[in-house]
Amino acid sequence: MFLSLTHWGNAIADGAVDESKAAEVAAKAVAMGFGHVPEPNALKGVVGQDEALTVRVERERYADVFGPTEGDRVRLGDTALVVEVEKDLTVYGDECKFGGGKVLREGMGQATGVKAEDALDVIITNVLILDHWGIVKADVGIKGTRIAGIGKGGNPDVMDGVDKGMVVGVTTEVIAGEGLIMTAGGIDTHVHFICPQLADEAICSGLTTLVGGGTGPAHGTLATTCTPSPDGMALMLQATDNMPLNFGFTGKGNTSRPEGLIDIIKAGAIGLKLHEDWGTTPAAIDNCLSVAEEHDVQVTIHTDTLNESACVEQTIAAFKNRTIHTYHSEGAGGGHAPDIIRICGESNVLPSSTNPTRPFTTNTVDEHLDMLMVCHHLDSNNREDVAFAESRIRAETIAAEDILHDMGAISMMSSDSQAMGRIGEVITRTWQTAHKMRVQRGPLAEDKDPGFGTYPNDNFRVKRYLAKYTINPAIAHGFSHLVGSVEVGKLADLVLWRAAFFGAKPEIVVKGGAIAWAQMGDANASIPTPEPVIMRPQFAASGKAVGGRCLAFVSQGR
Repeated sequence: MFLSLTHWGNAIADGAVDESKAAEVAAKAVAMGFGHVPEPNALKGVVGQDEALTVRVERERYADVFGPTEGDRVRLGDTALVVEVEKDLTVYGDECKFGGGKVLREGMGQATGVKAEDALDVIITNVLILDHWGIVKADVGIKGTRIAGIGKGGNPDVMDGVDKGMVVGVTTEVIAGEGLIMTAGGIDTHVHFICPQLADEAICSGLTTLVGGGTGPAHGTLATTCTPSPDGMALMLQATDNMPLNFGFTGKGNTSRPEGLIDIIKAGAIGLKLHEDWGTTPAAIDNCLSVAEEHDVQVTIHTDTLNESACVEQTIAAFKNRTIHTYHSEGAGGGHAPDIIRICGESNVLPSSTNPTRPFTTNTVDEHLDMLMVCHHLDSNNREDVAFAESRIRAETIAAEDILHDMGAISMMSSDSQAMGRIGEVITRTWQTAHKMRVQRGPLAEDKDPGFGTYPNDNFRVKRYLAKYTINPAIAHGFSHLVGSVEVGKLADLVLWRAAFFGAKPEIVVKGGAIAWAQMGDANASIPTPEPVIMRPQFAASGKAVGGRCLAFVSQGR
């Protein structure tokens, strides 16, 4: 036996459903001033669509109110990229909408009699999700620090299709996602931790996870992403506790013996970094990968530009078909000159780019020489140093890098922060590259509509480029089960964008389920929107709130 209960905002008919009390309920409604008037010949139990009960809304009007729906197309910023909504997981006529006279009110879209444990902590309504797995419109529910649901939220007592675990109650906060685009928080896996101010630049651009190494503006850190000692590892893990980001720190991997490497792994290194400035010899490569295999951590590498200890063939041989993440795989950031780019064809290599070469355009080559001289402690008055720098900057391979990204042969984007890269431009440079390739090479074959032979959208290309700074680096470094995509169960690291500023200026950055940074106006104003409206830290970026919503990725220390 099932007991049907109703819950309403004004307690007119709360309790078990009883048809015999219909007249009593109607009288109560009139007495309470709701002006109930019985409708003669009212339709009851209507199944399916009835034209008399159907309201038709133009697509433009619907998109203005509830955001774009299935079949609608949205241009990303000022690029040539257009995405089409593949599916709408909300229910027409039962959408969630917050505000005066809107849906998410007591007894309407907000359910009555729901305990905090059964309701969402936060719902992001009617947002357009862009992720490697799809481009869909949905409500996104958050419980604690995790994504609890993607689909239809609201009040199951009066709404159709509300998903299990997506109930909106009196304990639920709302972020209005109508007209906004949601992506997973970005991941930068090539960070020189030269100064703590990098963290603000990163999160303001939409990054929520940083992987790299360093200990501050020491000359080793200025050139290489290594946190060498256990003491330095403890320093960095402690120093970043109050920064609203996820962190992983790599130890130095340049030695031909395992001693020392095991110590830094046990101290908490997420992986090991091989860098030519410390001597990336075949013996060091082999030893580093052997230790990493034993302890199940990733190795990143910056190979030997001068080809002193090995050429690219010997380096590839030293890999011995073991997985490795190759930094700036084109070579301008460093690596075997002139042919390091060929490693992108090796099946065991996970190649990435750094953003100064992205995309190849007017001033790309011109700025690199000076950057390189500073970053690698070179002397512009020394001819050998200048020759070393010039050997790395090749217009031909930088141009080829564009194409390899568009083909998917280079699968990750990163910054090389303050060491020939800009941490705040990882996301922007990714979409600039995608735009340039759309204009230069036209639509991808994967975006062709087989039925009509046309190219209605750029969905496949957009997913490919989005993955370069979200799910792909998460997979490469072993934490894709926690971050890197908008999926149920993962940490709610989410970035909301206005379509006009997509990839350039986030609207809101949600870190671990709460708003950490957002566009915010003058704090002394009577409303939150007066200029200057800029990215500012919010409560999830303050005090003790930070630690519980962020992760530090460390080795298991076996």
